[in-house]
Amino acid sequence: MVKTIGIIRETKNEWERRTPLTPEDAGQLIKSLPLRVLVQSSDLRIFEDRQYTSAGAVVTADLKTADVILGIKEIKIRDLIPAKVYLFFSHTVKGQAYNMPMLKKMMDLKCTLIDYEKIMNEKGQRLIFFSLHAGLAGIVETLWSFGRIISSRGIKNPFENIKQTYAYRDLDEIRSAFDNVADVIRKEGLPEDICPLVIGVAGYGNVARGVHELLDRLPFKTLEPQDLSDTSLMTDRDKIYVTVFRESDMVEPSARDQEFELQDYYDHPEKYRSKFAANLPYLSILVNATYWDTPYPRHVTRQDLAALYKQHGQPKLCVIGDISCDINGGIEITHKATDPGHPVFTYHPLKDRFTDGVGEDGIVVMAVDNLPSELPKNASEYFSGVLKTLIPDLVKTDYSASFDQLDLPLTLKDAVIIHRGEFTPGYTYLKEHLESGSGT
Repeated sequence: MVKTIGIIRETKNEWERRTPLTPEDAGQLIKSLPLRVLVQSSDLRIFEDRQYTSAGAVVTADLKTADVILGIKEIKIRDLIPAKVYLFFSHTVKGQAYNMPMLKKMMDLKCTLIDYEKIMNEKGQRLIFFSLHAGLAGIVETLWSFGRIISSRGIKNPFENIKQTYAYRDLDEIRSAFDNVADVIRKEGLPEDICPLVIGVAGYGNVARGVHELLDRLPFKTLEPQDLSDTSLMTDRDKIYVTVFRESDMVEPSARDQEFELQDYYDHPEKYRSKFAANLPYLSILVNATYWDTPYPRHVTRQDLAALYKQHGQPKLCVIGDISCDINGGIEITHKATDPGHPVFTYHPLKDRFTDGVGEDGIVVMAVDNLPSELPKNASEYFSGVLKTLIPDLVKTDYSASFDQLDLPLTLKDAVIIHRGEFTPGYTYLKEHLESGSGT
């Protein structure tokens, strides 16, 4: 029997131009499977409607005949269709209050929700993600922010030449731009007033991998966290200095007689406290690429930054690129998410207040929460290349069966948040959030 998948029109915001399935991959699936592909018409999507039509898909406004509907970001409540199987990033698994109404409506409509974020292998590693592209876009936006801050202080610097991510045609153009910045640093050196330029990267996963892919194009030297206070190791003006922080560099056991153990930290984060503040005086830029959730300790708090300013006046640290963008999370001063049109705000530690844009006397925070959308073509091609391998299992499944009888590989079955309007066993904890939050 021919199954039908639908690709929904993204409506989260004007910046969301990605697609879960490219025309090329959709065409390959149509040829290899008994499959029909419906594509909801969109003027924003990076790939034009005609490209999908040429690949054999049907462009339409109506996805009611689709068996499985694919998207990227959350779907507006008004656009949900009863009893459909949906795949998208729902941003519900932490009990995010702002998405509880959407989840509740999906349950009322007897929908099935499979969340990309929870599609993992047996080691708990995510199989389909935009993390790499978040890191790529995030470091571009962070260095763009840094260039603007330093320029506002009357200091000419090579980072002035970096544009925001969305202003580049694609990743190849970004790489070329970073190569040009690298040439300037090698030939002219960095301004003495910003040396040594130290960039701290918190985390070492896929997001950090994207960060380093571009940072590695610049002339750099790697420093260990314990060496940050030794200025004799940072005398060169023709390179930047990069430090990677792992968990053991950021937290310590609260009990003095206990040693740090990574698995114990994962299992019992409440037994640990942050020690990251000791690194702040030595950093020019902090890039946050870590996972955070309660009850893990915050890496940077308002109190930490107030103490930094009281001790050092205007410190070296002038920008935090919070790629993870957990609101009031690992970076406590990330009080809101931003978008590419207004990517930064400034936190003034001594006044404990925020202003939009680049301020003169505070920490500038880059907190764009949909960074991969700034690389719509590259990010979509990467994501689609993985998603297309999952489509055969997705479309052959009979979703009218009970969850116990649902014939999906475990990698997909474990990502089913709700099935036919009911929480699956692994996600019953969300009932508490649904009942106590804005979903009631």
